[in-house]
Amino acid sequence: MSDERQQRLRQRLENLEEMPTIPVVLAPLLRYLEQPLDTLDLEQVVELISQDKSLAAQCLQMANSPLYGRWTAVDNLRTAVIGLGMQRMRDVALSCTLLTLVPKGRTSVDPVVFWEHSLGCALVCRQFAQKIGFPDPAKAYLGGLLHDIGVVAELCVVPEEFQVALELARSQGIPLHEAEAITLGLTHCDSGKIVAEKWHLTEDLVAVAGCHHDPQTARTHRDLVALVSLSDLLCRMSGLGYGYPEARQVTFTEEPGFALLLEECPALRTFDWARFTFELEAYMEEVYRLVELLYRVPQ
Repeated sequence: MSDERQQRLRQRLENLEEMPTIPVVLAPLLRYLEQPLDTLDLEQVVELISQDKSLAAQCLQMANSPLYGRWTAVDNLRTAVIGLGMQRMRDVALSCTLLTLVPKGRTSVDPVVFWEHSLGCALVCRQFAQKIGFPDPAKAYLGGLLHDIGVVAELCVVPEEFQVALELARSQGIPLHEAEAITLGLTHCDSGKIVAEKWHLTEDLVAVAGCHHDPQTARTHRDLVALVSLSDLLCRMSGLGYGYPEARQVTFTEEPGFALLLEECPALRTFDWARFTFELEAYMEEVYRLVELLYRVPQ
């Protein structure tokens, strides 16, 4: 790809004119949920979610999933918010909101496959963080959920060019970001950083979006970036990627993110990767089921 074409692609991404926006009705909810958890009013959360029927239905689907700690059925939002707690409800609401951002019907990526990977990575990040003593599992969840927003940008702004990259990745069994670098001259980490900054995400989430495939390049929050990087890789190696297998072997202790994360979480040194991978098999099945259910809900 010529430098001129690469520059044009980058400019189109920076303009973000074709990027979808979060539905207006959801903006007040997300702003409200950004406040400290101990200041949130349960009835206000229920009221805000109830204003969007699709969001309410999706939240109930997620609230009834064992992935969010529920083992008994709930049939109304108030019970769901009480049962899940404000932190989990914030995770659920944000997850359901982001489901609306992937354009449907005109892209080379099945939205279901994309969100299986993103939601799966979020849940793996949280589980992984809890097991190794990472100080903020909730932020780990958010990092996992948002790490691939650069893919959303490319699907919206440069869909034809992205399809070429995806076809190359599939045919050669290579990581998507490597195929993007070959065909686009940039990766979804580059576009993810642009989007994260345009959306005014926090500095740590900008670092995750921009550096999760190369965590040692992160200037700040390298432990979070490394955790997301390892979780993303674990998902892809477990078949929860972009709809195709990657033809390579991975040793997690030799990955760049491992040494970075070990500085923050010494428990990683004795972490049982084999057992964690085994536990994730049942976990992944529930992710598949949950995303399929969410996409049956009218948007």
